[in-house]
Amino acid sequence: MTTVRSLLFVAWLYLSMAIFAVGLSPLLLGPHAGAMWVIRNWSRFVLFGLRWIAGVRVEFRGLEHRPTGAGLIAGKHQSMLDVIAPFAALPDNCFIMKKELMPLPFFGWFAWKTKMIAVDRSAHSKALKDMVRQARDRFAEGRQLLIFPEGTRAAVGAPPDYKPGIAALYRDLDADCTPMSTNSGVHWPAHGFRRHPGLVVYEFHPAIPAGLKRADFMARLESELEAASTALLARPERTAG
Repeated sequence: MTTVRSLLFVAWLYLSMAIFAVGLSPLLLGPHAGAMWVIRNWSRFVLFGLRWIAGVRVEFRGLEHRPTGAGLIAGKHQSMLDVIAPFAALPDNCFIMKKELMPLPFFGWFAWKTKMIAVDRSAHSKALKDMVRQARDRFAEGRQLLIFPEGTRAAVGAPPDYKPGIAALYRDLDADCTPMSTNSGVHWPAHGFRRHPGLVVYEFHPAIPAGLKRADFMARLESELEAASTALLARPERTAG
């Protein structure tokens, strides 16, 4: 049954992208707010299907800690869901994402329109400088910058590998950094099509204050984010229906 429900949800996911891309693409010609409205409602549409087709509920916790104006968020990355769900909780979310995603129909079109920060990871130091420059512009616009410090999805339980990009943003923006933990990989694994029923939690935690030394910031971020995400794995809701 899980396999059948998972396949039906995958069909729902890709059909939703086609419907929103074709039906609402004229909003690409309008202002930023219209394109963000499309992405936000697509996110909610996907979460609706995820719950009622695949039996996976999504809950946001610690919303009192989320930035609603300009803010820097560092998220644990275990699943493709991590690039969909936050749009339902943040008013003007801006992702730091791989440049390779930009040509994709629907996702890439609206990412371009809403000024997501696309990074060419093969460019190394140049990519880092370009990311910081774009982030400074988005931050000035009052947006919430969401970066995954590990740079890519990691399987549940895999050793963490935090990259220097988050430290560069933290230093250059001189901003507090809000950790966002999750257990998403339990129910929507990093690879494969199966979705496992239960409760996915995204939890915002008290911000790490600006101004820490790089080594201290990185150590604190990794410690807090990993501990919080691991704690979610151990709770009863992991297998809740």
